[in-house]
Amino acid sequence: MGFFKWINCFIIFNFFSFSISTNFLDEAKNPDVFDWMVKIRRKIHENPELGYEEFETSKVIKAELDKLGIPYRHDQVAVTAVIAFIGTKKSPFVALRADMDALPMQEMVEWEHKSKVPGKMHACGHDAHVTMLLGAARILKEHEKELQGTVVLVFQPAEEGGGGAKKILEAGALENVTAIFGLHVAPNVPIGEVVSRSGPIMAGSGFFEAIITGKGGHAAIPQHSIDPILAASNVIVSLQHLVSREADPLDSQVVTVAKFQGGNAFNVIPDSVTIGGTFRAFSKESFKQLKQRIEEVITGQASVHRCNAVVNYLNEQKPFYPPTVNNDELHEHFRNVAENLLGIDKVNIMQPMMGAEDFSFYQELIPGYFFMLGMENPSHERLNSLHSPFFKINEDALPYGAALHASLASSYLLKYQQNVAVEEGKYHDEL
Repeated sequence: MGFFKWINCFIIFNFFSFSISTNFLDEAKNPDVFDWMVKIRRKIHENPELGYEEFETSKVIKAELDKLGIPYRHDQVAVTAVIAFIGTKKSPFVALRADMDALPMQEMVEWEHKSKVPGKMHACGHDAHVTMLLGAARILKEHEKELQGTVVLVFQPAEEGGGGAKKILEAGALENVTAIFGLHVAPNVPIGEVVSRSGPIMAGSGFFEAIITGKGGHAAIPQHSIDPILAASNVIVSLQHLVSREADPLDSQVVTVAKFQGGNAFNVIPDSVTIGGTFRAFSKESFKQLKQRIEEVITGQASVHRCNAVVNYLNEQKPFYPPTVNNDELHEHFRNVAENLLGIDKVNIMQPMMGAEDFSFYQELIPGYFFMLGMENPSHERLNSLHSPFFKINEDALPYGAALHASLASSYLLKYQQNVAVEEGKYHDEL
């Protein structure tokens, strides 16, 4: 009896997953839905907002949810977050996340819907992420009676260094969620394809800043000064040895100094120099070791050159991001759903990258899965990389993201309920 129940659940889940995924993609490609998503995406793109400033973006999201009849929390969560619900309003709960914030960059793309805010731009695709989650919301609302639980829509602020995910968790907004999915557009992956992997896919990251203080003076008589520029130069060279000579070559790590400020004249040695940068690793142990050694190297090298150094890790303004690590079981679920939706040859394994994602905060507390959505069209112009002032979105990718979101969530809820049924029956039924 138990065996036949398991087989029945397996057949039902796979048939449902295949049929609903296919339907969702067709629905997302419907001209009415597609044109609606394009309009929303362009509106958000024209009005980019930085982390924790996404008030107008939140208004757009809430207005669209109101039109769809989708309820959301009215209390303030993470300053500008929007947390909405579709389904039975009972367990199980599965979450879908989209980040909302833009970057402090001047858009260089000349087109009708260019950013209207000087010095701000959606150069990482978060405008598309919000749009695809709204697209999924519209599809799921149409199928709300078929959902076997509740889908939680997480429109999150401040992914770009602000740790918005951490604030959402601290607010207790996802306490009952048993799984969470997220995506990111990928300009170098063909449209209609996705890439991801089980385990670590992105590194943990942190920032540091150091003020190295000496004694200023005339450049022609350096013996009367204590040169912080020389000290800072040796600090930077020594920091590079942390990876090349102290890290295991098979354990990928990065230390990059990207900021060097000191002096305003050609013939004056300044009193101090400020340097800053980022460090990244795939394990918490390696990350902790890098942090410790960065401070030791900076203070030690400064001392060799008779300077003082103070190191600040900026953790209040830019929280350390943990490594992004995909859950093994959710990886299998993702592959099944994505292969049904797109085709087996459209679901590929990605190489881990040293970039960071604050989706990792969710994964520390909730089983989570993050993947990359392709949007490159070989017949069109080559897309620029993320964080480029020339970055563009291929809007033909929007239906794929919306359908994947909807398919992953709805089929997860069904699978969860079927697993519960099997667990409840296996102790009472016989083979």
